[in-house]
Parts: sequence; C-alpha cells; structure tokens
Amino acid sequence: MNFEGLDPGLAEYAPAMHSALDPVLDAHLNPSLLQNVELDPEGVALEALPVQESVHIMEGVYSELHSVVAEVGVPVSVSHFDLHEEMLWVGSHGGHATSFFGPALERYSSFQVNGSDDIRQIQSLENGILFLTKNNLKYMARGGLIIFDYLLDESEDMHSLLLTDGSTLLVGGLQNHILEIDLNTVQETQKYAVETPGVTIMRQTNRFFFCGHTSGKVSLRDLRTFKVEHEFDAFSGSLSDFDVHGNLLAACGFSSRLTGLACDRFLKVYDLRMMRAITPLQVHVDPAFLRFIPTYTSRLAIISQSGQCQFCEPTGLANPADIFHVNPVGPLLMTFDVSASKQALAFGDSEGCVHLWTDSPEPSFNPYSRETEFALPCLVDSLPPLDWSQDLLPLSLIPVPLTTDTLLSDWPAANSAPAPRRAPPVDAEILRTMKKVGFIGYAPNPRTRLRNQIPYRLKESDSEFDSFSQVTESPIGREEEPHLHMVSKKYRKVTIKYSKLGLEDFDFKHYNKTLFAGLEPHIPNAYCNCMIQVLYFLEPVRCLIQNHLCQKEFCLACELGFLFHMLDLSRGDPCQGSNFLRAFRTIPEASALGLILADSDEASGKGSLARLIQRWNRFILTQLHQDMQELEVPQAYRGAGGSSFCSSGDSVIGQLFSCEMENCSLCRCGSETVRASSTLLFTLSYPEAGTSDKTGKNCDFAQVLKRSICLEQNTQAWCDNCEKYQPTIQTRNIRHLPEILVINCEVNSLKEADFWRMQAEVAFKMAIKKHGGEISKNKEFALADWKELGSPEGMLMCSSTEELKNVWLPFSIRMKMTKNKGLDVCNWTDGDEIQWGPARAEEEHGVYVYDLMATVVHILDSRTGGSLVAHIKVGETYHQRKEGVTHQQWYLFNDFLIEPIDKHEAVQFDMNWKVPAILYYVKRNLNSKYNLNIKNPIEASVLLAEASLARKQRKTHTTFIPLMLNEMPQVGDLVGLDAEFVTLNEVVDYLTQYSGIKPGDLDAKISSKHLTTLKSTYLKLRFLIDIGVKFVGHGLQKDFRVINLMVPKDQVLDTVYLFHMPRKRMISLRFLAWYFLDLKIQGETHDSIEDARTALQLYRKYLELSKNGTEPESFHKVLKGLYEKGRKMDWKVPEPEGQTSPKNAAVFSSVLAL
Repeated sequence: MNFEGLDPGLAEYAPAMHSALDPVLDAHLNPSLLQNVELDPEGVALEALPVQESVHIMEGVYSELHSVVAEVGVPVSVSHFDLHEEMLWVGSHGGHATSFFGPALERYSSFQVNGSDDIRQIQSLENGILFLTKNNLKYMARGGLIIFDYLLDESEDMHSLLLTDGSTLLVGGLQNHILEIDLNTVQETQKYAVETPGVTIMRQTNRFFFCGHTSGKVSLRDLRTFKVEHEFDAFSGSLSDFDVHGNLLAACGFSSRLTGLACDRFLKVYDLRMMRAITPLQVHVDPAFLRFIPTYTSRLAIISQSGQCQFCEPTGLANPADIFHVNPVGPLLMTFDVSASKQALAFGDSEGCVHLWTDSPEPSFNPYSRETEFALPCLVDSLPPLDWSQDLLPLSLIPVPLTTDTLLSDWPAANSAPAPRRAPPVDAEILRTMKKVGFIGYAPNPRTRLRNQIPYRLKESDSEFDSFSQVTESPIGREEEPHLHMVSKKYRKVTIKYSKLGLEDFDFKHYNKTLFAGLEPHIPNAYCNCMIQVLYFLEPVRCLIQNHLCQKEFCLACELGFLFHMLDLSRGDPCQGSNFLRAFRTIPEASALGLILADSDEASGKGSLARLIQRWNRFILTQLHQDMQELEVPQAYRGAGGSSFCSSGDSVIGQLFSCEMENCSLCRCGSETVRASSTLLFTLSYPEAGTSDKTGKNCDFAQVLKRSICLEQNTQAWCDNCEKYQPTIQTRNIRHLPEILVINCEVNSLKEADFWRMQAEVAFKMAIKKHGGEISKNKEFALADWKELGSPEGMLMCSSTEELKNVWLPFSIRMKMTKNKGLDVCNWTDGDEIQWGPARAEEEHGVYVYDLMATVVHILDSRTGGSLVAHIKVGETYHQRKEGVTHQQWYLFNDFLIEPIDKHEAVQFDMNWKVPAILYYVKRNLNSKYNLNIKNPIEASVLLAEASLARKQRKTHTTFIPLMLNEMPQVGDLVGLDAEFVTLNEVVDYLTQYSGIKPGDLDAKISSKHLTTLKSTYLKLRFLIDIGVKFVGHGLQKDFRVINLMVPKDQVLDTVYLFHMPRKRMISLRFLAWYFLDLKIQGETHDSIEDARTALQLYRKYLELSKNGTEPESFHKVLKGLYEKGRKMDWKVPEPEGQTSPKNAAVFSSVLAL
C-alpha cells in the first residue's frame, strides 16, 4: 500500500517510539478489549482477546467475531491469511511477526523478522512464510526458524512482492526496476526495467501482470517478457489500492488538488476486454483499501482508514445502507486482507490490534487447509513422584510414549559391530622394574594413577586407532549400509557446485593438482568419462584417433579425436565431452544396446553401471573399428622397419585390439566344423563353485584368463552331418594375440564377487607365508595378528602388509603360443625376467609379456547411485609433454578429480565397495615399435567456400565473402568472434532481440541464410586455433564452452575482462560501445557481425587508452569513470531522444583528458 497522503504522524513513525514500552496501557486503547488479558514485560498480549462470547453472527452478513492485540501500541503494517493452514499472519512497524490460529485467533508463534524496518508484505508458501522489508527478503518457518535471509542492495526500497509460480518471485519498490528471484537457488535471475518507477502493488491473472505505481498509473505487462502491453492513468495524485477479478479492474487513490492530495471518492473501473474505462463508481466512504469478494456476485469491499466499510457492485450504484463500521482501537486502520475462502476479513489498526470479521459463526480461512502442527504439551509436572528407595517399585510406572516406529534398541545386529575400549599401553616404569616368574610379571606400583581406575580417553583412542579419514561429511546414508564408511573420499562421486557466476568460481584445482585434464560429469551419459581417459592414455590409439578426419557429420572417431586434442591442450583445466556424447546419442546401435541413459536413471543409479560400462567398452571398440576400416592407413603408423602397421582391408583398431581365433564344434557323431573369427575383447569365465573351492583353493588369474580365452563349453548346435541340432563340444583356439588385451571382468553377481574375495584371501595368505610370516587360520584377522605381521619378528613391514590385501590381479602376465595351437598363460613378476630373460628376446619365440595399463572399477555407494573410476598407468610420453619429465606413474581418474596413487591401489579390490569392471593389458615396449607422430588433419581448405544446406538460399542475403588461399589468417592475426546458440530439439522462443535469429532462419527448406553443420563450423574454429590467431570478442568463454573448444588463454582477448574492475559487475557490450565508441548497437535485434566488429573496435580503444598496456594507472582512472557513469545511468543506454553522447558528459571529459 502507498502511504502518501495519510496521517503525517505515521509517515514519520520511528521504532524508537516503542522500544521502551511498559505494561501501562495506551490512552487510545479501549479498556473493554483488555479484560482478562495478561501482558508480558515487553507489552505483548499473551492470549487472544474475545470481544464477547454472546456475539451472534448472522449467516451471510459480515460481523466482528474476535479482536486480538498483536503488539501493544505498535501499528500493524500488514496482515495476511495463510494459504495453506488456518492461520492469520500479522506484521508490525517494528519488524515483528505474529501468527494466530483459527477463528478464535489463538496465538501460534511470534518472532522478530527485522530489527529496524517495518514488514511491508507477507506471502505464505508450503514450507514457510516470506517476509519483505525495505531491503531484505526473509524466508522463515512457521515456528520462526530462518530458512534463508536474502539481503538486497542498500539503495533498494521494496514495497511489494508477487509469487508468480511455486519457485519464482517478483519484488518491486520505489526504484525503476523489478527483481525476479528464484526461490530454489535463492539467486536473482532477472532484473526487469520499468518505465514508471515506484511499483508498490502487484497482482496477476492468467493474462497479465498488473503493477500499481505511486504516480497513480496501473500498467499491464506480458507474463513472459514483462513488457508493457497497456497502461491505465487512474489517478492524478497517487494510487492507494487496486484489485482485479475476471474482466474488471477497480482502483482507488488520491487526486491532486490546490491544497495537496485529496482522497478521491470515485473508484476507477476498467474493462479488460476492451481496455478502456467504464463508468466510475461513487462511494460514500474515503476509500483506502479495496478487494473483490466474489461469492454469488462480484462485489467490492471498500474500506476507509477511519473504519468504514462499504459493499457494492462494481457496475452498479453504491447504497449507503451497505456500510458497516469497524471499531479500531487506534484512530486509523492500517491494513486489510480477505481470506481465500472469502468467509473472513482481517483489519489491523494503528494501536496494534487485529479485528476478525466473518460471515459465519465457524468460518474457515481456506477451502482445503492442512493440519497445523502444535508443540506437544509437557506432562512431566502432572506425573506422580516415584520413590526410588522402594526395591519393589515397578519400572512400568514410568510413562513411555506409544510408538509404532522401530526403537533404537531394535538396531539389527548386521548393522552394528562391537567396539571395545582398547587397553592403554603399560607404563614404561612398570616395564622397567618388572620381574618375571614364569609367564607372570611383578612390578611395584609407580603411583602415577589411581588404584584400579583407568581413565577413558575416547578422543585419543579415536585418533590413534580410527583410520576413517574418509567418513562421510554428511550423516545421510550412514544408517543404510556399514560398508559405506569404507569408501575413501577420493573415490566418491564428485559434482560441480554452481554459483551465480556459473563455473568461474569453482575451484577445480582443489580436485586436480596435476597438469592432466579431467572430464566434467554433469553432461548426460557422462558415465563413460573413465573409459575415454583410458583410450586417451593408450598412445597408439590417441595418435590414430587424432590423425583421423572424415566427412560424416556424426562420427565417433572424429569427435573423439577433437576431445583428445582438447585433453592435449589443457593444463589441468577440465574438459567436457558434449560433442562426442551428442554424436554418441545419434547412433542407433547405442540406443538398441541400452547405452543411452535418461538423466533420472543416471542420477539415481537405477542401471548397473558395471554392466553398462562393459557393454560400452565393446560398443566403442566395434564402432571405432568400423569407422576406420575403409580409410587409408596414416603414414604415422608405418613401422620403423618399413612394414605396415596393419594389413589391407583391416583397420588399425583391429590390429591393436583384434584377436584371431578358430572356433571348433565337435558333434557326438564325430563331425567337426572349424570357423575362423576375431574378437576385440574377452570376457572372464569363472570356474564353477565346487566343494574344493570352499577350502580356499588357489586359482591364479592367469588360469582363469586362459580358461576364458580358450573357452570350452557344451551346447546345442546345428550339425550338417546329422541335419539337426545336437549336443556339441565347442572349443576356441588362438591364432594371433592382440597388441592390447581388453578384458571385461563380468563381476555382476554375488557369486563372482565371492570368487574374487576368496582368491584375494588365498593370495594374501600365500604371500605372507612366502615372506615368513605366521597368520591366523580364521578368515578375519585380529589386531594382534596385524601387529605381529608388522613387527620385526614377522619379517614384514606394515606398509607391505597393506599392499598385499585384496590383491589377486597380477601387474604382468606372460602368454606363449604353442606349436599345437595351444596357449600358455602365467603370472609374470619382475623377478621372472631374471630367470627367463628380457621380454624383447622372448617375442622372437612367440612369447609375449603384457603389462597392466588400466583398471576400471565400479564404486558401490547407495547414497549417490554409485560411480565409475579408472586407475591408469600414465606413460613417459604424456609426462614429457605435460610436465617435462620422463617417468611412469599410476593415477586415479574420477571425472575431474585426478590424484596420483600407489601402483598396488590399482589392483586392490575390496568387493564391499570397489568392484573391478574392465582391465587393459598392453604388450611390453609397444610404443617403441612405431613412429607415432601426429599430423594435423585439418587443412586451410575448411575456410574456403562451401555449399549451403539451405535449399532456397538467395545470393542477395549472403553476408560474407569466403577467403581465398592467399588470404588465410596468420599467427597473431586478430579475429573478431561472436556466436549465438539455439537448441533445435524444441524451440519455444528464438529471443530474436538478443540472438538475432528469426523463425525460419534455421529451417533448411525456407531459410535465406547460409546454413552449415556444427562439424564444419567446429573445423573452421579448430583451424584458426591451430594456426595461432587471437580471438577478440565479448564473453567468449561461454561461447567456446558451448561449442566445446579448448582455446589457449593467450589466444583470447575478451573485452568483458579488459574493461572490468575486480569485484565489480561485468559490463555489457552495448554499454561499452555507447560509452567509448559513441555507437548504438543491439537496437531492435541482435547482429553477431555488428557485435564482433564492435569488439574489435573496443580492443583497439583499449590499446589506445592503456598505451598498449604500459600505463595501467591511467587506464584504471578510465575504468573508474566508466563505473561511475554506469551507476548513474543504471547501466542503461539512453534512447536517441534522451541524453547526449557520453563524450559531452562531465565524467567522460576526464577520460578524454587522460
């Protein structure tokens, strides 16, 4: 409500007037209202104030039901009926909020919202109440707890708020803009400019936003763009209140007179169908508030500040007989509200009293209110005392609340473990003076502790014995499964926390202190990030993929090569595989295999990630093999001896991963069929569980791998000799071993997980015995056993003991092809090389050594749905390029978290939370066999003329001239760049004013523009980056991120940062162009060519003002003048008929002088 023209004494009201109130009653307070009312020392009433119990309420006629004191002597500033519960909220001029329950106005809660400013509007939500003060928006629970406290700018003077939907809020006041706030993120999302400042009242219908201004105008604004669609000039003085119902808008206010503002007794009524005024409605009271109360008819309630209330029809005549009187305690009514059910009216007066008028004896505030939660009453005082001296006193007399929930004492045994208090170490003085008699030691008491008392030292014992540095920071999920405590922090799923600056202030360096690049996980189907990293760190695969380029629009090999190039350029900053995953989603086979997940499934972990990544592994190798099968082999893949890296008709992927096999089927009739085939990977086949396995039978990984490669199984197959399906014995023999051995672990059930666990335990026992240690025969080891193993007597260090736990996988395996087409596989250690000789010499006899290069594991975590991480052994060439050193190191890759680890951690699998999924073994010295140079496949021809995708392109609309070969950009050339992006899945609004794109521009059938593909545009930009040009633009960082390009920082000249002061706002290109260049750009629509040209001119202006960067102090003064002018102009470029060029302004004169 606008308070202009009201009592001047209230306009100058200060909180100091009531800061020291005592229980003495105010002279204006009606004594009859305060009968049987207790006042606390601060003067606040403790009980509701019923007028008289014998008040008779006539059905259908509003009468006073109850009055209550909210805060004695402090005017009520706002009242609001709760939209979800049977409650009435009241705010005072002192910043205090009080709620009353039900028609009896029982006090429910009372708390301070603001210490100095008055509460100007209240809005109820499902989970709490919004309170608006002068420059503060506070969201509090109904009991008074703060949910959030959003502080606005100190210069703001807010008066009104409007909830547009469940999570969006509009806030307006005396300034010339309206803020849009997202209640989910508690961030300002939009700032809408208003031509007429002073928005004190806001309403909404399904057609318009209605804004009431202090100037007496009511503006109708579009629900989507907030543009003014129509405007009513209601009153010449000021607007007091208005309301909207159906097709009618009614307003009351003040008119200008010679003596000042006077209350206008004519209500202005407007027809929203024809957008014009209809006959004004003359009333018999001085209207200060009005509301539509539609019951049987659309009647209006008009309230004056003196307490008179009149009902009338908006299109009829006002009848003096329809006037009733509210009896305020104070001289003025300050607020008025109507309940959602229209059965109750609330009035607040200037003495802190609230009056409830209803049209029925038992009104309800809402049609469907939920139940209100009340504090449980304290029953302790009413219980009889119990005499504990009585031995026979039954404990059942102690009252226990009846509950159907599970009690804490019913905690299941599976979710708990005994944790006895560990004995403290024996005093050194006792050990020094102790004398042994047999196995018993005797020593005098050193008197350092109390006799028979040992103090508890819980914190010390926790720090000494507790190794849970990885315990979750949040208690969420701790009660679900005990193994979640064992998940190390670096293995947990990482997420990006966005702020109002997006990703700019997120500290990726906290998660990655290396120079290798991580991958962002927030993109759909980014579960494959770990496998992308594995393929990237395979040197032959990386070189092959980066040398590949074809004409297919959605080629996985091309997109993977572009992504590998970004990983090469990055110096620790994360990359995103959005273009690769976009191409991945277009392949029908990926969808058919179930590899494309919905966002909800990926977030909740509904699908089995282990199975998913193993299917993805098979799919990507097959797809890359097909994409490259018909292409010519690059020269980089010619061997050092001149032999080709692959044979004709096969791809390099096939030569690296493919294994040639013979599949033999033997029928029981004696007929044998042999077929040749090849596979790109193998799946582990585990032995059947037998009686011998229960005793801890040792089964090497090499034996299981040989069983899986040379698979033998009985199955039904077609026999040509018998001419029917017969039981056959199918065996598989190897002709040729691959360069890279890929293994899917297939640990998809409890049986396979138990097999890994049992083999790891057997391997651990054998390793301990090999080192001369003694261990317990039990499956679980006691603490004393571990201490013994770590002692010098155990001949094994504790660190080595930890490295042997949960290890079954060997770091190297040795494979040999026999003369009878058989295969020998065995585990290989560094000590075996001394016995058998170097691996290079062995290869001449068909013996190969494979080293473990990567393991992909599935992290089980029910809180986050689980995740996939990779352990990768990064080779010397990668360290040489990134860090300038030549060494090998194992790393953990968990999306954008990268951390060096010990090599034993890569093969340790605690099956409770860390399950192996994929293994990569690489032939030893593979990289040294080939010349793996990369030749950039992107040539200058990508910038030459190309055909447009538009079928009806008109030559007159061409806005560019293609470059010739002799006009190609060179190193250091400046290239102006501006880009706009539109997702073509479902375009709701092209936002032509900001994007410059009109409907039909992107339709190849009707567009007159030059249309090209995303891949073609990407290649042009990649070529410019590779030759070393410098890009000039405004806000290029987001453009490069959307198109998925990694540009070195020294090749980007962004005007948004050139003309920016630390800890200040970013300035728009339009304002910079007006201020420095005297240019008016982005007038009606957005033009990317104009923006790019303007950015180039601004960069030249920057060089001119900063003297090529040699005078930073003088340029700092220029920026100060820029920000001063921007604040004065509210960062808005004036209209052509408005202010003159900034070059004539006083602020800019100092700039020119500089």
